[in-house]
Amino acid sequence: MLYKKDLTLNNIFIPSKTPSKKLMIVLHGRGDSSNGFTWLPPYLDIDEMNYLLLDAPYEYFGGRSWYDLPPNQLEGIAYSSSLLADILDTLFEEEFEASQSFLFGFSQGSLLTFEFGARYEQRLSGYLALSGYIYNPQLLLKEMNPSLKTAHWLCTHGTKDEVLPYETFKIQVETLQKEGFKIEFKSYPKTHTITEDELAMIKQWIKEKI
Repeated sequence: MLYKKDLTLNNIFIPSKTPSKKLMIVLHGRGDSSNGFTWLPPYLDIDEMNYLLLDAPYEYFGGRSWYDLPPNQLEGIAYSSSLLADILDTLFEEEFEASQSFLFGFSQGSLLTFEFGARYEQRLSGYLALSGYIYNPQLLLKEMNPSLKTAHWLCTHGTKDEVLPYETFKIQVETLQKEGFKIEFKSYPKTHTITEDELAMIKQWIKEKI
């Protein structure tokens, strides 16, 4: 089902089983769509969690994309971030609480979790960035909401990732960590995907935060 209020992006809204102000916003990767993550809510199995699965704004070979391929990412990152800011502002006006909500991103969605999430004016309960990278860690440190350095951040990446190199993301995360960013970074012997072991850890991590 669509979220009941008009949002600037197409979406799939999956309400919680019990009334709650908790929300997980899910950002897919390049070439995918909100449909690609409909398996996540039943897997996490958190009765009080609402889910909003968003479609990226740009078409990409039958799927969607949040921004263009390198080196032309910046315009799309900025545009997608502005859309996300509008959407989260709407969500947190009345129905949901930012302090009880999570931002979850895979690949391109992982980059937006950092590039948008760390600049957003409100602090969420948790940020999950899977198999991604950061566009410019030094610029992010200058422009970010400083209160989010101590928020709950979880990053995962595959040591065998054939799309986005493991070492690149690891070094970028370490750059942020050295500046006081409280980030948990976990590696898995995986390619550009999400594994069962990783999901089990993520499920436990989320449940600990709520």
